[in-house]
Amino acid sequence: MSVHPQEIAKKIFKSGIENLPEREQQIVRQFIDRLRISRDKNRSFDEGLTAGQRIADRVASFGGSWTFIMLFGGVLFAWILANSWLLVRRGEAFDPYPYILLNLFLSMLAALQAPVIMMSQNRLAAKDRADAAHDYEVNLKAELEICALHEKIDHLQDQQWTELVAMQQEQIKLLTALLEERTKGDPTY
Repeated sequence: MSVHPQEIAKKIFKSGIENLPEREQQIVRQFIDRLRISRDKNRSFDEGLTAGQRIADRVASFGGSWTFIMLFGGVLFAWILANSWLLVRRGEAFDPYPYILLNLFLSMLAALQAPVIMMSQNRLAAKDRADAAHDYEVNLKAELEICALHEKIDHLQDQQWTELVAMQQEQIKLLTALLEERTKGDPTY
């Protein structure tokens, strides 16, 4: 999927990027570049998966779903029903209570499913660590930019105070001159 600056500008600003001031155009372009980098990192991470890692992800995804729980519950219920009620009446139960064969199958399933899920979780944890490192870099850059903005605002405030003091001194001089002019013309002042 390709991201074009004009499309994003139209969505965000309801106009084309060319109608924006230069600084806002730069911001939109930087934003788009960050989106591309973020998508590229996730895409390259996913494209670098081996077949085993993809299978592990699918098994973990299915094994942790309500579909699996319901299906597995249905199979267990059918197994128990078949071996406790239907087949016992005929005398043909192949796994009567306490369901030793069922326990063997459950143990084998758990023995195979647990490491596969752990592999998927370990890979996702590695991806999360990479995302966290990227987020840290972004946050650090944002913090540095905020500090730079604070410095600019402080500088502007200092400059503004200096201008205000100069304007006030000028106003005092003008008021003093006006007062002296009035007192010369009117001795009661």
